[in-house]
Amino acid sequence: MSLAIEIINPIDYPGWDELLLSTKDYSFFHSSAWARVLCESYKYKPLYFTIIDQNKLLLLIPLMEVRSLLTGRRGVSLPFSDICEPIISQDTQFEDAIKYIIEYGKGSKWNYIEFRGGNGFSNSVSSSSYFYEHTLNLKKNENQMLSSFRDATKRNIRKAVSAGIEVRICNNLESIKGYYHLHCITRKRHGLPPQPFYFFRKVFENVIAKNSGLIILAFYKKKNIAGAVYFHLGEKALFKYGASDKNYQNLRPNNLVMWEAIKWYAQQGFKEFSFGRTEPENEGLRQFKSGWGTEERPVKYYRYDIAQDVYLENNQKAITFYNRLFKKMPVSMLKIFGSLLYRHMA
Repeated sequence: MSLAIEIINPIDYPGWDELLLSTKDYSFFHSSAWARVLCESYKYKPLYFTIIDQNKLLLLIPLMEVRSLLTGRRGVSLPFSDICEPIISQDTQFEDAIKYIIEYGKGSKWNYIEFRGGNGFSNSVSSSSYFYEHTLNLKKNENQMLSSFRDATKRNIRKAVSAGIEVRICNNLESIKGYYHLHCITRKRHGLPPQPFYFFRKVFENVIAKNSGLIILAFYKKKNIAGAVYFHLGEKALFKYGASDKNYQNLRPNNLVMWEAIKWYAQQGFKEFSFGRTEPENEGLRQFKSGWGTEERPVKYYRYDIAQDVYLENNQKAITFYNRLFKKMPVSMLKIFGSLLYRHMA
């Protein structure tokens, strides 16, 4: 007998995170905290398609409805989330759930639906793009983890230490502001506008201040030169954002920031540390993450075009004219573009 699919809002659902943690495939991106960040920052509508039976989460496909005059109407699972795999029990009818979501999308006049994770999809379904995720096992002791690192990684950690880099683990609003300055100059370097600061304020209010994340900053001669933002839920931790001042790149502060994060999470009893998503064309970042003794796995995205009634192929994004243009803009102008555009870019 098939169980009914229920559409819920995790922000309002009593005990949502506890229910989520009863599954093995949960991630921070499935949490109520992340849903709250997205809703409060960009006014997206949460539509979490679930099957819950006797207080057990048997299926979860979380979506946010994005309505934009610039980029159209669609369902995304989930916006600005690197990896958001469906949670599926062995006995759940995944294909029936996808059909249910497609019918919902047709009724809501969506242009397409994007799924950012491939759990449940058969090999016959074409993916629109793919990425890599790198995950580190934190159940080893510190020496075992260090010995699994590539020689270059260990050497870069030692270089940062010998240079006198000071690392601070923070959880206050001032540290978010310090990180955001570095974030803006790093996004400019990559030819991208930064997320608006109000997004990071919501990250602080709903994640950092609720002990579900932390900020780590690196200082050289009292100057903030690198930083990163991490999220966590249950036994799993996630590296979400990283930034640095390129003028101090030779001191390798990013390596020391990451090492301090790994040690902190291991000491706190976390079992798994994700380095997040990496584009296949970014070979340098892929090598950086592989150097930490991580396990690499491919992550597939799927985009279903409702009008054509088909899964789209080869939707991998490439560097465009706009990236080159953004690199030439001052940070102050990029911030304006970020505030205007991000809601439409989900």
